[in-house]
Amino acid sequence: MHRFMLTSLVGLAFSASVSAQTFTAGEPLGTINEAGVATPMSSNVKVYGSFRTAESCTFDPERNLILAMNNGVSPTMQENDGYVSLINPDGSVHTSKWIGATRDGLQLDQPLGSAINNGVLYAVDIDQVRMFDLASGQPMGSVTVPGANGLNGVGVAPDGTVYASNTRAIERIYKVTPDGEASVFAEGAPLALPNGVAIDNDGNIVVVNVGDNAVITYNPAGEVIMTEHAAEGGNDGVVIMADGTKYVSSVRFGSVSRIRPGQAAEVIATGIPSAASMCYDSVQNQLVIPMNSNNALAFIPLD
Repeated sequence: MHRFMLTSLVGLAFSASVSAQTFTAGEPLGTINEAGVATPMSSNVKVYGSFRTAESCTFDPERNLILAMNNGVSPTMQENDGYVSLINPDGSVHTSKWIGATRDGLQLDQPLGSAINNGVLYAVDIDQVRMFDLASGQPMGSVTVPGANGLNGVGVAPDGTVYASNTRAIERIYKVTPDGEASVFAEGAPLALPNGVAIDNDGNIVVVNVGDNAVITYNPAGEVIMTEHAAEGGNDGVVIMADGTKYVSSVRFGSVSRIRPGQAAEVIATGIPSAASMCYDSVQNQLVIPMNSNNALAFIPLD
């Protein structure tokens, strides 16, 4: 049994480290001026960047901010150097390191996929599903997923059930219930290096593969009920709109496919290096695409 660390025996060591140290979220860009006064950056200045291997993003409509997940120095697999940036909808930096300003009370190693549900930010991190308070960035605990060795994409159902892909062998989709029970949801074909995960409007689980161009829809019982295809393979991100339209980003080939219900895929953007796990900005009506080691975000306005 694997339960959220803040409420389980397996989490006592983690909880103790949090209580012994004070977690501090990062502040928006600014300085201390010569008089010693904290001074926010003036509105006539814009800064772009702040990324270090940006893998995924998610959008907070309440604050109108993009949350970008960063692996840190991922090629060296340095421990506990992942962080989360807050980005304005025009791509300028709000807070360079919001989660990760300090490491006090924080463990975040190589965060990949991310999702928001009911005031909680979820991030998958190697074999962990980590939770953070969306308002404060405060860590809320984590669940260890037995057998996982490379959790990548994540989708969260309205009831808080987490579905996460393991892209490395053994290729699986894991399920973590709201009380922290972890189990294998799907394994084997048609999974082929599964990556992006999203929940559709009927509560089904949609998965895209890096290994081919399949866009697979599972019902909550783990049965495949539909298979669609993106224009290209090598896919990473998937976004599902209110009308059922799906957008799929190819991390290998740099395209974005649009799949309208019952129609073949059409390419709406090309030439995006390492187009990773994108998110939808519902206020500005745009797709936001992290570009991994290019340390950047791409923006695609939608019609």
